[in-house]
Amino acid sequence: MSPDTSHTLNLPTGASRLRVLIVEDDPMMQLGLEQSLMAHPQLEIVGQAEDGYLGVQAALKLKPDLVVMDIGLPRLDGIAATQQIKAVLPETHVVMLTSHKTETEIIAALSSGADAYCIKGASVERLLSAIAAAVDGAAYLDPQIARQVIDNLKPPSPTNNVANLSGRELEVLKLMVEGLSNPEIAEKLYLSPNTVKTHVRGIMNKLAVDDRVQAAVVALRSGLV
Repeated sequence: MSPDTSHTLNLPTGASRLRVLIVEDDPMMQLGLEQSLMAHPQLEIVGQAEDGYLGVQAALKLKPDLVVMDIGLPRLDGIAATQQIKAVLPETHVVMLTSHKTETEIIAALSSGADAYCIKGASVERLLSAIAAAVDGAAYLDPQIARQVIDNLKPPSPTNNVANLSGRELEVLKLMVEGLSNPEIAEKLYLSPNTVKTHVRGIMNKLAVDDRVQAAVVALRSGLV
């Protein structure tokens, strides 16, 4: 993952710099992440760790705003490390990087408490979208992971919930499935961020789900995307 300053991090206007901890055991991947994230003025790298155990220790000491966490780590894997960090620092956002795509590993990752899930080696733009979504209080699920989850689910029983969505809500939902954050959706649809937040809340209420990941699952299972 090489530095790329052409992509922007769409954080709320006036937001302070995010203090970031990188937990990654591959030295080249760690360097790539550091260089890519340091290229953005809204991010500050405050620490790095090469295994899950040291990652937990660093998080508890540094209290970062955001942890970029690999899953396949020595001593303590990223799933267990995320659970331990979230238990003590629930306000710390965790973006989980994974090259694991089996059903068991994906479900374990989804249950760890992380705020976002990206495929390792994804574009810088996708990683920044995940970070922005997590900071915005939303969940982000890489489209590749989302589709893998859907492929392993049993066919759903018919639901009329999706039919209750307005045309604009369907537009917003499709962009949510693509992994766009609220500011990115607002820019694409020429709406204000507050209007997008209102649509997202309406979508989740109508679909009877608790977060964006669940909304994306409903959309994918309903054949909307």
